[in-house]
Amino acid sequence: MLIEECPIISVNVKVWLFWSYLRQPRPFRFLVGCIPVAILNVGQFAKLYYSTGDMSELIINGYFTVLYFNLILRTAFLVINRRKFETFFEGVAREYESLEKNDEIRATLERHTGRGRMLSISNLWLGAFISGCFVTYPLFAPGRVLPYGVSIPGVDVLASPTYEILFVLQVYLTVPACCMYIPFTSFYATCTLFALVQIEALKQRLGRLHAFQADPRALFRELKECLKYHNQIIQYVHDQNSLVTYICLLEFLSFGMMLCALLFLLSISNQLAQMIMIGSYIFMILSQMFAFYWHANEVLEQSLGICDAVYNGSWPNFDEKIRRNIILIIARAQRPMTIKVGNMYPMTLEMFQKLLNVSYSYFTLLRRVYN
Repeated sequence: MLIEECPIISVNVKVWLFWSYLRQPRPFRFLVGCIPVAILNVGQFAKLYYSTGDMSELIINGYFTVLYFNLILRTAFLVINRRKFETFFEGVAREYESLEKNDEIRATLERHTGRGRMLSISNLWLGAFISGCFVTYPLFAPGRVLPYGVSIPGVDVLASPTYEILFVLQVYLTVPACCMYIPFTSFYATCTLFALVQIEALKQRLGRLHAFQADPRALFRELKECLKYHNQIIQYVHDQNSLVTYICLLEFLSFGMMLCALLFLLSISNQLAQMIMIGSYIFMILSQMFAFYWHANEVLEQSLGICDAVYNGSWPNFDEKIRRNIILIIARAQRPMTIKVGNMYPMTLEMFQKLLNVSYSYFTLLRRVYN
């Protein structure tokens, strides 16, 4: 099965293949996609450097600058580690094809596949909607405003025809920028969903060990296969963690700060259009961050359930040799499979709550100082 044919990851893989971020690179697609977005981000940093005026303009420009810098880093990491991502996806496709032949796990596989595809497609539509908000906001703002504040040395970006040219270019660049940002989050979510399918398949196999009780040799072989499959899942989660952990660290550092700044801007804004736009920015931050932390938390909790699946079986009736091996599985399953922020802190809902608490604390501090 080709990676673009694997249903659970196909939506995001096809987007990356279209823009030539996987497999053989096509220079033309870089010239019309990734490279212009990187040039735009340089202009955004220049705008921040030369900014001296309105605080609301500074915060919004800072948000877009950080957002575009984030998506450029995501894409650079993907392209640099292209072969590593392709190997990971090939492993997913092989295991998916294997699980598809298992009648007992097929229903779970199809349910999680449907959920993953729906999540990927809805994320793209949400990204398209929010991106549409980005580029239409200037139409309701007083005076001339570009969708993304940029500065070009020696050029008045608000004078005709420079303003019109830049506006059209920024509207166009929103499309490849969305395709650089959204699929990475969806890839993360769908691959954690696939980890949940594998964990459920292991639990089912462990729950059926009693069926081999009459044949100790067959029981021992099945137990060895369960041990191998457990190690395979552990390696899968480890590989996924290596692909996302530093991007998660960037999200943790940058968007916690930006959430605080946007909440502050929302509290001082008196323009309805601006308040709606800021609300959409905050929603985008929270939805992306929640997708990371919720799915990582699910993998952690379900992996802890492996030892329960073993312990609740009829293992006390097995031979001593079998019981020793089962104890090894239980001992290993008590160490949860985790996806970490910067390979340091497990991503859990508790961690997400702490991030929100810190952002809100700094927001209240800013608000108090401002008042």
